[in-house]
Order: sequence, then C-alpha cells, then structure tokens
Amino acid sequence: MLWTLALGLWGLSRQDSVWRDEAATWQVAQRSTAEIWRMLGNVDVVHGCYYLLMHLLFECFGPCTTTLRLPSVLATGAAAACVALIGHRLAGVWVGLAAGMAFGLLPAVQFYLQEGRPYALVAAGAGIATLLLVTALQRRVRASHWTAYGGVILLMGLLNWLSLVILAAHLATLLWSRAGRGIWMCWAAVSAAATACVLPLILFSRRQSAQVSWIPPLSWHMLIGPAVLLAIGGLGALLDRPRAGRLSVASVGLPLLAVPQIGLIALSLVQPLFLDRYILYSLLGLALLIGTAIGTAVQAAGPRLPRASRWILPVVVALATVALLPQSLAKRSPASRVDDVLAIAKDVRRMKETGNAVLFVPAARRDTKSVSPSAFSGLRDIALIESPEKSGTLKGVEASPEHIRAAMLTQRRILLVTDAARVAKPVSAERDRVKTSVLKKYFTPVADEEVRGRRLTVYERHGPAR
Repeated sequence: MLWTLALGLWGLSRQDSVWRDEAATWQVAQRSTAEIWRMLGNVDVVHGCYYLLMHLLFECFGPCTTTLRLPSVLATGAAAACVALIGHRLAGVWVGLAAGMAFGLLPAVQFYLQEGRPYALVAAGAGIATLLLVTALQRRVRASHWTAYGGVILLMGLLNWLSLVILAAHLATLLWSRAGRGIWMCWAAVSAAATACVLPLILFSRRQSAQVSWIPPLSWHMLIGPAVLLAIGGLGALLDRPRAGRLSVASVGLPLLAVPQIGLIALSLVQPLFLDRYILYSLLGLALLIGTAIGTAVQAAGPRLPRASRWILPVVVALATVALLPQSLAKRSPASRVDDVLAIAKDVRRMKETGNAVLFVPAARRDTKSVSPSAFSGLRDIALIESPEKSGTLKGVEASPEHIRAAMLTQRRILLVTDAARVAKPVSAERDRVKTSVLKKYFTPVADEEVRGRRLTVYERHGPAR
C-alpha cells in the first residue's frame, strides 16, 4: 500500500494540468447540490455518486489538483493492500507481496491512480469485495460480513454500473472452488439486492446513452491488449497448478481478469463501450497472477538458495521500475492527456482586452471557462444564452446559428478557444460551422497560441463592426 501511495503522490499535480475529463469533475464539484441534481437529470447520471463525493471534498478542502486526485491515490493504495492480502491468504507472503507491488506498477494503474475520475474508487471496491468473498470461502462468517459485501457491490454499481460485471467473475470463482450451499445462498441474496438497488440508475442512464456515442465500434486491433493481458494471466494461473474444487490464486485472479474483459467485449458487440477504464478493476486479477509467477520463483529457489531467494522480488521490482520509468514519467506529464484546460487560460489572461468577445468550438471547450472563470472576466460569451449551471448541463445552452452570426458581426475583436490542430475533429455542429465561417469571412487572425492540446486564436474585424 505504501509503495502504491508513493507512486501516486509522485508528480501528483502533473505540472498543474487538468484535462477535459477531470475538468468535468472540477466544474461539477463546485456547483451546489441542487445544481448537481438538476444536471444529473440531463447528463452524467452514471457519475452522480462520484460528483456528490467530490462536491463534499471540494467544500471541505477547496478546489485544487490535490483534492481532485488524492481520492484516486488513496483508493488505489487500498486496492493494492487488498491484492496483497488476498495473495497472502491464498498462496503465502511472497505471492501477496509480489502481487501488491506489481499492481501499482501496471501502466494502466499508474495512469488512473492520478485521475480525478471514479475508476480507481471502483477498483478499490473490487479489491474489498473480492477480499470479503475470499474470507467467506475460507472461514465461517456472520451475516454482517455478507451485508458488507453487498454494500461494497452497491457502492461500486453507483460509481459505475458496468462494475457489476464483477459479480459474474465472483460467480466463476464460486463455481471453480465448489462453494457450499450456504455460501451460494448468501452470495445470491446480497448480489441480487445490490443489483436491484442499482437497476433504477441503469435504466435511467440509458436515456443518456448519447454521451457514449463517440466510442468507436469494436475492431480486431482493439482486442490485442486484452489478448496480451489474458495470455500473461493464463501463464500465471498455470503456475498455480489450478484444480477444480480448490480455492487458489488462479480461481480468484483468472476470473477477475478474464470475465470483465470478455464481458465488456460482449457488451460492445451490442453497443460500443470498449474502454479499458471501465474495467480497470480487472487488473487486480492480473496483479494476483503476476504475483503467483514471482512467488513461485521465490518458493522454488528457497530450498537451494535461501538467502538469494529473498532478493528475487526486490530485484524484479527494481528492474520493472527501471524498465517502466519512461512510461511512468510520461504518464505524469501534461502530454499524457489529450489536452490541458488550465494552460490555455493563462494565454487568455495575457491576450484578452476588456470588452472582447469569446467563442468556443466545440461548445464543450467552454470547460476552460468553467474551471478558470477569473481568466475570462471582462470577456463576453456571445454565443451563450444559458450558463452550464443554470441549464443543468456541462457546456451550457447556446443561441441559434442566426443569433450567433448576428452577434459576431457586431464585434471588433473575438477570442476563439478550440482544440489544437493535432487533436481537433472536423467541425460538425451547425452552430460551430457558423462560428468558423463568419470568422474566416469577416475577421483576420492577429494572434495564435497552441499549448497542451488547446488553441487560442485572436481575431480582429476586417472593417468596422456593425
């Protein structure tokens, strides 16, 4: 846990950068509870529980990158501790220690343990739930133990209902280990209760499915990553000598790795949903199986080389840390994300003049203004007719294309905030096409800055404004 916390605290601010997904968390967390509830009726209801948690933390500790990301760091540390405990109970101290150390080093984990989004919290819930299940399979437990299991599954579902796929992974573990009837009944009861509580959220969120319409359809090249992970995990499972009817690292780790991966692939055949962050918790299983491989090497060397065997894990961790250092450094730099909403705000402060107008293409780039409102003081957002807070949206409500065109033609100087050329997508919305065409026809760019995935262009009118 301490190892993972150290990895999480290292470079936590990412040079004071915040990218667009985190900006959504930042701006929503600063709204009132009533404004958050209103917004959830229109957008992002799947993240409602997380937004309310972050709102509470922002109220207590203030908005900053540390408050934004520290919950993910702490959650990932808790997940690593659960991995270590599970490995220790199932296969001994070396397997547990190796699995816990490996978890924090996994590249995807290093990416999301410093992310102001709910995926690390879901991974922590998965670790706790799996530890509770292993405990129930190893010893006689009270009803309160199963209540805790159901409560954790419920919280996971409220943070991201796709995480309920973990129940299928736990079902595979119960089948593999041939659990007794009592355990089956308790597990089925609390799992059904938790799923029933999350079901209204699942049904309501289907109304907002347009939010994930940008996810591309599943293709063969997208399956390469899961195939590699399953191959590594399968090798670790073979080293554990899995047998039916025995609770082992393989019977816990392999379903935890494979079932969410395969389940998300199956769901993506119906509706494109394949994003690795939705099943980040499956890497708990990968870490357990990697820990098995390292622990097996330590145990094999122990009888012949007792002193040398103790150095196997430290040497492997050191080598892995060095090998992954370029990736670790890259993931802690602003360039690791597609953009930075804070960096361009500094250019807005420097290049604006009081009374200038500002436009955003697409409208979602208004997140820079929502996160850094002081940078836009004195500027008139001429396309906006209702703010994000009042409209219960993330990007606000803009006027009609005709109104936007008329408003632009009355301006002398306009600042345009948009995506940098390397990440910009073709303009598709009618309002955005009007903005770009009017700027091109009636205005001349006099200044242009690109920084960390965002672009600021200052336009001045050819002739007098009217």
